[in-house]
Amino acid sequence: MSKLDRFYMSEALKEARKAFEADDVPVGAVIVHKGKIIARAHNQIKLLKDPTAHAEMIAVTQAASCLANERLLNTTVYATIEPCSMCAGAFILARVKRLCFGASDSKTGAFGSMLDINKKRLNHKIEVKKGVLAEECTNLLKEFFRKKRIK
Repeated sequence: MSKLDRFYMSEALKEARKAFEADDVPVGAVIVHKGKIIARAHNQIKLLKDPTAHAEMIAVTQAASCLANERLLNTTVYATIEPCSMCAGAFILARVKRLCFGASDSKTGAFGSMLDINKKRLNHKIEVKKGVLAEECTNLLKEFFRKKRIK
């Protein structure tokens, strides 16, 4: 695992902690282009009352705005959890080059856990690196849901 991947995932974890503090599922994402973070977001599903307000979706919108282009060519997405099929579809449509994620998601993960979007006959494939800072990402999610069960 590269030092840069760890650095950018730590930035995504900072975003996930913002969601945690706002009582939303602690997922964070950053998008990097040419060595610079061009988007950073965290889940805002509860805040916005919007089931599509995943960290990754918000980050894709920010990155497209930053690049003034619907194509996120040569970008890397860092997400603290394996993206769902909705987010995976957005990455395909945006032509994201690379995805690094932390925790796997056996319930909704679309990059190998529940399904693998890269195995579908689509017009774009995404390079995937799994398990970047997996322990930190997983522990944050476990802590969030443990606190939910206590309430």
